[in-house]
Amino acid sequence: MDTHHIPVLCDKVVDFLNPKPEGVYIDGTVGLGGHSAAILEISAPSGRLIGIDLDVDALTVAENRLHTFGERVSLINGNFAEMDVLLARHSVHAVDGILLDLGVSSLQLDTPHRGFSFNHTGPLDMRMNLGRGLESAKQATLTAMQVVNDSTIDVLVDIFRRYGEERFAKRIAERVVRARQQEPITTTTQFAEIVKKAVPQKTFKIHPATRVFQALRIHVNAELENLGAALDVAISLLKPGGCLCVITFHSLEDRIVKRCFQTCAKTCICPPKTPICICEHKSSVEIVTKRPVLPGGDETQHNPRARSAKLRVVRKL
Repeated sequence: MDTHHIPVLCDKVVDFLNPKPEGVYIDGTVGLGGHSAAILEISAPSGRLIGIDLDVDALTVAENRLHTFGERVSLINGNFAEMDVLLARHSVHAVDGILLDLGVSSLQLDTPHRGFSFNHTGPLDMRMNLGRGLESAKQATLTAMQVVNDSTIDVLVDIFRRYGEERFAKRIAERVVRARQQEPITTTTQFAEIVKKAVPQKTFKIHPATRVFQALRIHVNAELENLGAALDVAISLLKPGGCLCVITFHSLEDRIVKRCFQTCAKTCICPPKTPICICEHKSSVEIVTKRPVLPGGDETQHNPRARSAKLRVVRKL
């Protein structure tokens, strides 16, 4: 269990959410509970926090970390794309602020049997929920191992390009198919070595398997589809004046968040050449962060995994 977790951009998140003692707040990706603890501390003595996460192991850590806050905390094992349904089961229909901290946690990356990292030998799994039962219906069933060994070369190319923006997607997919004909690809380090051999060495700036591991993880957990649904649901749950804070870690996530926020902030979404507005669209939010908030040098020095983080915030009208 990770006892040294450092929540990314925590001070900024708390500033934007501005937790109040009478408020109800959602941490849609509670992870190891760092952001949640900060929200609960600021909203003392009576502010309430509901934490949602796909990962049962993370919830166990969060429960240990947050138990001192007593009944002010409720933790739910589920998919944040269905947070409206999950909250309704707990008689919550509107909230004062929401945080979505995307990506993988340090606990997941540093636990070999989860299969998220090529830095440790483990099974190619990558499911956020490990296939366990949830309050939510949406959960990953395929493992990364099944995707790598059973998908056609065209499907692999599409996954590596779409979710990893990998320029050598075809070469990697071809190498994967040849390798699995010799023996099944079952471990993280075995797969990473196959990818490494497919990529020209002179192009290495980061580990050559980085983007492919990201792509597989996103595909296995339907992360981008769930994110799009979660943003719409989160905005609908906010009370007027409440903020939605979203921390992303790669361009695909950030693009989805940026476009969603821009669309929700517009007063008209008609095609540009439409002479008169016929969409009847109304702004539901105002954009608080015109540009994403980035971690400072001190934070990235103490927490290197924060380097790629971007925080975007909207406020409900």
